[in-house]
Parts: sequence; C-alpha cells; structure tokens
Amino acid sequence: MTRSFPDGFLWGAATAAHQVEGNNVNNDQWQFELSAAEHGVQFSGDAVDGYHRYEEDMRLLAEAGCNAYRFSLEWSRIEPSPGRFSRAMLAHYRRMIETAKRLGLTPVVTLHHFTHPIWFGEKGEAWLGEGAIEAFARYVEQACTILDGVEWVCTINEPNIVAVNHGQLRRIARGRSTSSWGRCPTPRSARH
Repeated sequence: MTRSFPDGFLWGAATAAHQVEGNNVNNDQWQFELSAAEHGVQFSGDAVDGYHRYEEDMRLLAEAGCNAYRFSLEWSRIEPSPGRFSRAMLAHYRRMIETAKRLGLTPVVTLHHFTHPIWFGEKGEAWLGEGAIEAFARYVEQACTILDGVEWVCTINEPNIVAVNHGQLRRIARGRSTSSWGRCPTPRSARH
C-alpha cells in the first residue's frame, strides 16, 4: 500500500532565536549562561550568527526541498525595556518573513521560544509576577503588526518546559539542582 502526504503538507526545519541568532544579550537565557558558566552551562555567544545569515540558512532549506521554516521572534530584541519597542527589530523579523516567502518557504512564526527579556524577570517572579500576562499581551500586540500574510503562528513553544524551567534554571544558576537532574547538569532546554 502506497501512502502519500496530502497536498500542502509542510516539510521544514525549526529554530529558536536564542539558539541561532547569537548575542541575544538582553534575555534571561543569556543572563543564565553567564551566571551558571562555572556549573557547566555553555555560553551561546555568537551562536551561528543566524541574525545576519538567515537568508543563507533559508536558501539552504529551500534547496534541500523544504517548504516551511519555523523560527521565533526574540522578545528581548523587540521590547528591550518595558513598553519600549524597537521598530528596527520588528522590521528585521518582517524581512525574515518576506525572505522565507520569496524563497518558497511558508513562514511559521513562534512568538515565545523559551527566552524572555531580563526586565521581565527582574523581580524574580517572571511569569508569576504581577502584570506578567499584560506584559506578554503588549509584546504580542506589537509582534502581530508584522505578521501580515503569516498563516501559522505558535504562541508559546512547549509551555510545559517554560513552566518547569521557570524555577529550575534559577536553582542551577545558584549551583543547586533538583534530585531528578543530579548535580547541575544542563537541562535539555538550556542547550537549545
């Protein structure tokens, strides 16, 4: 029996901004990497410079026969301080959307992929803090201004991991861990 995928099936690849862009210096993961380096957490640094090389990366996907690319917007670049939005960063991510389309890739945009701005967690509560939902909604409203023609949008990548890591990453950064991970190994999501 021959099986085939339906017309319009999306074949692609996915990345997270922090994994590939490099130098996302204003998010909690960057801060975590610096504070927990002595406990074996790797520093992302320049990563693979996807911030500048996204067109080359997308071209490789298209040439490999993919028809979709899922990538995330970096909240800390778009809203570097509370209520202040970078038009330049919004324009950058819009260029990524346009590049994907031009190369025949369906853009699949993730609004939150593990990282959030340092200011969001400064009170030590982040998602549990007063005004967290309003802050995220404010960011999403701005992000939506560049999503014209984007059919697929993921709100939060793996919300269960975000919930688990909320406290765990802070414990690792302080040199502590929970029994399930032993003494300070890097959790799967911190390696992304």
